Amino acid sequence: MSKQSKRFRQGAETIDRAQLYELAEAVSLIKEAPGAKFDESVDIALNLGVDPKHADQMVRGALVLPHGTGKSLRILVFAKGDKEKEAKEAGADYVGAEDLAKKIQEEGWLEFERVIATPDMMSVVGRLGKVLGPRGLMPNPKLGTVTPDVARAVAESKAGKMEYRVDKNGIIHASIGKRSFDAGQLVDNASALIDAILKAKPAVSKGIYLKKISLSTTMGPGVRIDPSSVQKAAA
Repeated sequence: MSKQSKRFRQGAETIDRAQLYELAEAVSLIKEAPGAKFDESVDIALNLGVDPKHADQMVRGALVLPHGTGKSLRILVFAKGDKEKEAKEAGADYVGAEDLAKKIQEEGWLEFERVIATPDMMSVVGRLGKVLGPRGLMPNPKLGTVTPDVARAVAESKAGKMEYRVDKNGIIHASIGKRSFDAGQLVDNASALIDAILKAKPAVSKGIYLKKISLSTTMGPGVRIDPSSVQKAAA
C-alpha cells in the first residue's frame, strides 16, 4: 500500500469518515482541503442498487453539465460530404471515414476521447467494435453520438456533455468539474448528474436504488454524502 502524502492526511483530518454530509457541505470540505500543484478533477462515485449483469438493470446515459467538465475533449467524427464539413465547422478535432477507421485498426491510433458518427457510417464504425467498445468509445444512438446532427453533437461535447455508465460492481464513476470551479458550480454539476441518474432508475430495480455516494479530488480523500439529502433535493 502506497504511503499517504502529508497533504492527503491533512485533508483527511478535517473529514469525519463516519459522518454523512449534505452535498454542499461535502463540496466545501473538498474545496477547503489542501490541494495538489495541478488543477485536480472533482470526482463522484455513486453505488447503485442494481445488477448490471442483467440488461434491464443497466444504467447509462449522457447529459450536458451546467458548467461543463473543465476538460477539453478531442472529438473524432465519422462522416462524409456535407456532414464532414459541418463537423469540422463545429470544432471536431478529427473528421473522416474509412481512412480513420484504417488508422485505428492498423496503427492502434486512439488520440481522442469521444467518437461521433452519422448513421450511414455505422457500417464502417461497427468494424471497430473490438477496439472502441472496451474503452467506452463506441458511438451509441441512445447517448446522442450516432446522429445526423453532428454539428450539435460536437457542440454539446465541447460544451461539457458527459457520459455515465454503471460498472460491473454497480458503481458509476464520473468527473463533475475541476477543483478551480467555485462551490456553486460543483454543486450544480453534481446535482444535475444525480438527478439524471435518479430519473434513469430501471423499472425492475427494487429496494434501495441510491445506496452510497462519495466525492473526492484526484489526490484527496473521499467525503461521504447522505443519499437521502440529494434525493429530497431532486424530488
